Amino acid sequence: MCSNTISMSAKPEINEKNNNFYSAKINEEETHSSSKKVNLNDLVARLHEEKAKEKKSNIILSVSAVSAVAVFGIILTL
Repeated sequence: MCSNTISMSAKPEINEKNNNFYSAKINEEETHSSSKKVNLNDLVARLHEEKAKEKKSNIILSVSAVSAVAVFGIILTL
């Protein structure tokens, strides 16, 4: 039987049913993934936020490139 004590051992915790550390992790992941639901509204909202951030960064990059070209042109004309 496993007790609920904290030890500083390097041994991985083993599930008593499977007696295998890796199969215990796989079973744990399967139960978590099957219980989660995907909210489509959250995904669409996240998509819009990412598009807005990307658009903002593209505008900033474009303005900085145009500014650099303008400054370089002014320096060449002097």
